[in-house]
Amino acid sequence: MKKQTRQIHIGPVAVGGGAPCSVQSMCSTDTRDSAATLQQIDALAAAGCEIVRCAVPDRDAADALATIKSHSQIPVIADIHFDYKLALRVLEGGIDGLRLNPGNIGEQWKVAEVVKAAAERRVPIRIGVNAGSLEKHLLEQYGHPTAEAMVASALGHIRILEDLHYQEIKVSLKASDVPKTIEAYRLLAGQVDYPLHIGITEAGTIFSGTIKSSVGLGILLYDGIGDTLRVSLTGDPVDEVRVGYEILKSLGLRQRGVNFVSCPTCGRCQINLIKVAEEIEKRLQAIDKPITVAVMGCVVNGPGEAREADVGIAGGKGEGLVFRKGEIVRKVPEAGLADALLEEIAKL
Repeated sequence: MKKQTRQIHIGPVAVGGGAPCSVQSMCSTDTRDSAATLQQIDALAAAGCEIVRCAVPDRDAADALATIKSHSQIPVIADIHFDYKLALRVLEGGIDGLRLNPGNIGEQWKVAEVVKAAAERRVPIRIGVNAGSLEKHLLEQYGHPTAEAMVASALGHIRILEDLHYQEIKVSLKASDVPKTIEAYRLLAGQVDYPLHIGITEAGTIFSGTIKSSVGLGILLYDGIGDTLRVSLTGDPVDEVRVGYEILKSLGLRQRGVNFVSCPTCGRCQINLIKVAEEIEKRLQAIDKPITVAVMGCVVNGPGEAREADVGIAGGKGEGLVFRKGEIVRKVPEAGLADALLEEIAKL
């Protein structure tokens, strides 16, 4: 059962309070290049990204973010570290959310200024705890960046905002270590009702990062923890969005795009199933309808899986049967299977 959290809004996107887990990413462009950043945001939005974050390292980036925000088709979060003036600047520019750890901003009056400006605009603040940048006193206390140390850091930042009567908060506790991340989120989820942004940070390339993220986020989501997520990959951020949706789809939490089923192949397969499946999956990326497509290689499990899918194929010897809504609609030579499948999808 999903843990009930309070609800905040990042622009029009509801986070927490029973809303579906939203999918986020972060631009890899230089924020000061507003044209390039907007081009990437358009690509992310086309892939289904619902919230995007941009780094704000200096005043020029903060000024560019106002232009980016005004032209972005999805809500934009500003990533701020240390400089409270940058936070004030992006708030003036109409930003939808802040990623900012109040304990790193400096004197209390600086934090109070940021909170006052955020409260006036009802802009949420994400407290983003990272195992690689914990406060020195916590490392001395705990010895290492343990899950308990991460939670202590988060609670400290939360307390600063609560003392200023601010509760438009969401929290993340990220580490590259999967068990540590899971333990930290479980600990914090038992102590606060703020919405949680989940992710495995510095997860790696698309191969290793997808595996780590799928394991870590899958366990948390199955536990009912997670109101919004980002899959952190070394590569094109569009892939982060695709992987995020696949994780949610695998647990039945979101249904965007094609649910693609294909068999692992074996000695019974008499078509080049790998080639056929890869071609079909690539061509299906442009489809955002929640349909199930099965690409199966032989007569043992193939017909059953294909019948259960909206559209499917079951391979034979150099050919395959094409199914639509449980019925065989035609027999097609191997070379034409991909085209035939796409034609049946179009008829749906």
